Amino acid sequence: MAATEPEARGGKTYYVSTPIYYVNDAPHLGHAYTTVAGDVLTRWHRQRGEKVWYLTGTDEHGQKILRTAEAHGVTPQEWCDKLVEESWRPLWTHLDVANDDFIRTTEKRHTDRVQEFVQDLYDKGEIYKGGYEGPYCVSCEEYKLPGDLIEAEDGTPLCAVHKKPVDILEEENYFFKLSEYGPKLLAHYEANPGFIQPESARNEVLNFVRQGLQDLSISRSTFDWGIPVPWDPKHVIYVWVDALLNYATAVGYGSDQAKFDATFPADVHLVGKDILRFHAIIWPAMLMANGLPLPGKVAANGWLLVGGEKMSKSNLTGIKPQDLTSHFGVDAYRWYFLRAIAFGQDGSFSWEDLSARYTSELANDYGNLASRVAAMVGRYFGGKLPASTADGDAERAVHEGLATAVAEADRRIGDEVDFAGGIAAVFDFVKQVNGYLTEQEPWKVAKDTSDEGRARLATILYTAADSLRAIAVLLNPVMPATSEKLWQSLGAAESLGALADQRIGDTARWGHLPGGATVTKGEVLFPRLEEPAPAV
Repeated sequence: MAATEPEARGGKTYYVSTPIYYVNDAPHLGHAYTTVAGDVLTRWHRQRGEKVWYLTGTDEHGQKILRTAEAHGVTPQEWCDKLVEESWRPLWTHLDVANDDFIRTTEKRHTDRVQEFVQDLYDKGEIYKGGYEGPYCVSCEEYKLPGDLIEAEDGTPLCAVHKKPVDILEEENYFFKLSEYGPKLLAHYEANPGFIQPESARNEVLNFVRQGLQDLSISRSTFDWGIPVPWDPKHVIYVWVDALLNYATAVGYGSDQAKFDATFPADVHLVGKDILRFHAIIWPAMLMANGLPLPGKVAANGWLLVGGEKMSKSNLTGIKPQDLTSHFGVDAYRWYFLRAIAFGQDGSFSWEDLSARYTSELANDYGNLASRVAAMVGRYFGGKLPASTADGDAERAVHEGLATAVAEADRRIGDEVDFAGGIAAVFDFVKQVNGYLTEQEPWKVAKDTSDEGRARLATILYTAADSLRAIAVLLNPVMPATSEKLWQSLGAAESLGALADQRIGDTARWGHLPGGATVTKGEVLFPRLEEPAPAV
């Protein structure tokens, strides 16, 4: 990547994390949605010139993993190794996810540090021994409150998320004094109103904490697939305490103080709304208890819905990302979910909507713009980009449109984690450039072979080409492979250098592409879809 600008952030690395995902099954669209969102966010900040660290990984302890492994006749470690290496890592490679680290909670770099963290809490008097009886959802790995349950027709209590019966557990456990941190958490939420996004998620957390918090059971004693409690190895550390600490252990907690100081805490934790309480209540309380700084923001995405149900394997609605990328391509896949669904809200996926948006916005608007500009430069100027001669009002309107698109996209994606709004700003500019060509009619101007006519044609095509240069930069975090193809087609790699080295802050400056750059009509950016679509 390009040179960094650490002074802009006081030397602090821009640090983004996804949840670490349970490896009880292969990943589906819901997992990929959050991970691609994090990739776009961190690519955007790299494009700003910032030093970035992007973390994802897998959660490999707990009763759910143990039961899954037993059902398949293997050990939990064997099951985790198989799923991680055959399903999880390959998918992120396939989706062009540029994570800097992939942490597994069974790794020694994690397990040792988790024991140290929990031991510190115990030594400070933040943990005590007690007993607990209550409903427990193995799929959530969470004790449930009465308000978290629904009833089956026969009166059996069910987890409201997974629609599965809960277990009634009675255990002697160790507890973290979470109840003492309610006032401190509320004070932090008030002083930092952007700490939880979106507003609906913030309100949910505020209401929950205001009702009073219960102390948190941080150990289990009825199974042994977990990290042993250091002072009482008959217990294993509760899987969520184990999992949350990955955000610290992966960046040097207890092992590399310089890296930890430069990176921690996360600037943005991306999480699903169903695990918001763990990240917005338990995690900051644990950090407060150990005197560590809190993350900048916890951004909760909504659920991807199929037939009105949350997408999940347990609901039989899990769809593999490869089912879509094999038909639409990886970049269109990355683009669609962040373009069509406002981050933080639930959104329904349909093959028909993806197909319609692909054809309308990607193929017709964006792809066709790139294709016809390259074709006209080839036809009228022998493939050499002409220099602009005299900009008029029409060109100045395009310049202003670009400045607006850059500012809007940078604010929305880079600062507000609003991917749909940022991408929409870029595609509004794509439409503006298409409209500019339609109004200026360069194919008609080309019939005027006078010097004045040739100069006017040069200005029109240069305006369109330099607009495409900017579009390639702005969409590089979202569709990196497509943007690179366009960058090469414009001759920008040779004249301006690597696409990754272009800065968001410079993108609106007009006239980057030099006259004489070689423009080629490369492969179609978004090929026509073959129908009928395969079933998913």
